[in-house]
Amino acid sequence: MWEVELYVKPNGRCPAQEFLDGLSSRDEKPFVDRKIRLLAELGYQLKRPHAAFLRDGIYELRAETHHGHLRFLFFYFESSVIVVTHGFRKKTAKVPEAEIERAIDCREEYLNR
Repeated sequence: MWEVELYVKPNGRCPAQEFLDGLSSRDEKPFVDRKIRLLAELGYQLKRPHAAFLRDGIYELRAETHHGHLRFLFFYFESSVIVVTHGFRKKTAKVPEAEIERAIDCREEYLNR
């Protein structure tokens, strides 16, 4: 079993938690909770359609809800930790490069602590 950790910025903000807090409790959170449990259970073994490698060590966790497509970007740390950097609503066919860059910046900051 993997430990899933939400990335906390140096200023104390937690982008993933802020995104989660903005989701509909009844219509969206159950889908996300199920995906996060699956990620914690399977780690690297979780593949499409649930998760996918993007680039530079960044992966996406994919959740489909009645209200659209949600994505959570994450990376693996050491042998048993998954760090979720942030979440967003996907509105285009590809994950926006700006979102991937944001996750890369978070990973670099996390590793340099």
